[in-house]
Amino acid sequence: MNVTSDAIDVLVVDDDFMVTRVHRTFVERVEPFRVVGTAGTGEQAIAAVDDLRPDLVLLDLYLPDIFGLDVIPRLRTAGHDCDVMVISAAREADAVRGAVRHGVVDYLLKPFEYEDLRVRLERYAAQRGRLLTTVVRGQADVDRVLAGASAQSPGNTLPKGLSVETADIVERALRATDGTLSATECATATGISRVSARRYLEYFHSSGNADVSLRYGAAGRPERRYSWRG
Repeated sequence: MNVTSDAIDVLVVDDDFMVTRVHRTFVERVEPFRVVGTAGTGEQAIAAVDDLRPDLVLLDLYLPDIFGLDVIPRLRTAGHDCDVMVISAAREADAVRGAVRHGVVDYLLKPFEYEDLRVRLERYAAQRGRLLTTVVRGQADVDRVLAGASAQSPGNTLPKGLSVETADIVERALRATDGTLSATECATATGISRVSARRYLEYFHSSGNADVSLRYGAAGRPERRYSWRG
């Protein structure tokens, strides 16, 4: 990993150049991430990692020459310790299990919106920061780092810019809702802005605490609606 700079260097791997362009645009909207290169095949991805040494690889699975998961062991054999986040349309359980076995840091299904990726990137950045700065004096320090990788609770792993107090307010609004809640409705119920409400709602969705459904109107983009899970 590149520990000499605050920037997190990203390689985007996808065989569709239009998708690659969108992913690149999304990534570069999130601080401190920067895209240092792109690749359209597995072989190109391996060569790009050799050349660019990214911190994080956004990896599609359906590549024209190599199945995406088969790229990961080749990177490890070559001595690369970059992290890998799968971004794919592959919904097969075997693909998800294989990704877990290969140690990917996250798995995002296509199609997705900017907010879906943003939350995951911010979560990754927070975890990476803990790994780079933790001094292990005992088991408690180890447990604290490992907990950050598996449990994203508002109390200790909120993305930058979110507060525990506001997260609690949004959570209560979600729990109290009979049905689903939009970002606009959440803003009205909590007294925060719609943009802020959307960020907290997306955080709860990405951490597995809320479900999202789409409501289609007569025209325009579908409305994202949220409900507390369980």
